[in-house]
Amino acid sequence: MKLKSYSTKLISLYQKTLSPDQGILRRLGIVKKSVCVFYPTCSEYTKEAINKYGILKGTFLGFRRILRCHPWQKNHMDPLK
Repeated sequence: MKLKSYSTKLISLYQKTLSPDQGILRRLGIVKKSVCVFYPTCSEYTKEAINKYGILKGTFLGFRRILRCHPWQKNHMDPLK
């Protein structure tokens, strides 16, 4: 299995289990509203970046996006360019 494919599958597993926006807590109704301030979510953004730019640059872009994540963020729409 390629490293790129493995990385995106690992992110998908995180989204289905631990993510407060898409995971089990959301499906059980424990988390009612969206936690992520960005659209698309940081995990989805990182998956797209890895698929488009490769594992190194995609991971770097995802990490940089996570560092920008805070409740006072002005621009909530941040698509991958």
